[in-house]
Amino acid sequence: MNTPLALESPGGPTPFVQKMLSRLRRLNRIFMFTVLVPTLLATVYYGLIATDVYISESHFVVRSPQKQSQSGILGTILQGTGISGSSQDGAYPLQDFMLSRDALQELDKELDLRKAFKKTGADALMHFPGPDFDNSFEALYRYYQKRVKVEFDPVSNIMALKVNAFSAEDAVGINNRLLGMGEQLINRLNNRAQQDSIGFAAAEVRIAENKAREATLAVSGFRTKQSVVDPERQSALQLQGVSKLQDELIGTRTQLSQLQTFTPDNPQIPALRNRAVSLQGQIDAEIFKVTGSGNSLTNKAASYDRLALDRAFAEKQLASALASLEIARNEAQRKQLYLERLVQPNKPDVAIEPRRLRNVLAVFVLGLLSWGIISLLAASVREHFD
Repeated sequence: MNTPLALESPGGPTPFVQKMLSRLRRLNRIFMFTVLVPTLLATVYYGLIATDVYISESHFVVRSPQKQSQSGILGTILQGTGISGSSQDGAYPLQDFMLSRDALQELDKELDLRKAFKKTGADALMHFPGPDFDNSFEALYRYYQKRVKVEFDPVSNIMALKVNAFSAEDAVGINNRLLGMGEQLINRLNNRAQQDSIGFAAAEVRIAENKAREATLAVSGFRTKQSVVDPERQSALQLQGVSKLQDELIGTRTQLSQLQTFTPDNPQIPALRNRAVSLQGQIDAEIFKVTGSGNSLTNKAASYDRLALDRAFAEKQLASALASLEIARNEAQRKQLYLERLVQPNKPDVAIEPRRLRNVLAVFVLGLLSWGIISLLAASVREHFD
């Protein structure tokens, strides 16, 4: 009677056992290269080689003082220069500047970042220059962006600056210098906005002054050329004179009528007639000066009123421009945007990075996942061929 399956035969392992041992050896090799070797390398690197990284963190906010909204020309000026905006108007430019090449150049000039990022004991994967030995400024800029992080929360308007370095002194020094550079940038933005607003307001004042001067000279020239100070007032004075002459004319005609009625042969009658005719002539002449055609006061008054209106409008425009300039100067005396430090850069007493145990465990877990996937793929391929 035959046995179902013999594990060993008198001459050695059966084919089934040999197949299983072969599979175990293949699985062990896969396990070794996907789990054991990477975990061992990670343990050696993070345990013996990886350099300690210190992180200095600070929190700050870019704020603008509350002020009444401006109207007219000044309001347009302030809105155009960003003076009246929210703190986000300064936060985003500040975030961009801190991560820019300009900031890196200034930091490298003052703090020698190449030396700071190449501390003694730094491993080849973390120090600068890296394994490619690229010591160019562009390589330093890419490395700098990995070491400096600027995070902005648009809800709270709070910005967080995180600096990674190989020593606590370098980390807090870079953080402090970046904040100082940020304050200088905010001051430059303020100064530029203030100069623009004051300059624009001053230019408007100069234009208004020229217009007011031209309008005044035009009125003065008109008075000199036409030999008149104020046609309207002069017309009123002349009409007052006409009124007096008319009163005299009425009195003369009344007296003449009485004499002609009661004493027709009175010798005063011819004189009164001549006086009435003379008064009527004077009245007609004065009225013609006021309302007649040609060079009358009425015609002069139309041109004078137009020039006087231009002068009054120019004076009001000058007064408005002067008020806007005064407001702009008052606004320029205030610091429109300012950087307020909420949390000062801390000097870490222990290295936060790298997280050695976590990184080793992560490599081990990823290795197990890779080993499981590769093993399943290998088993499916063998079953397919079998």
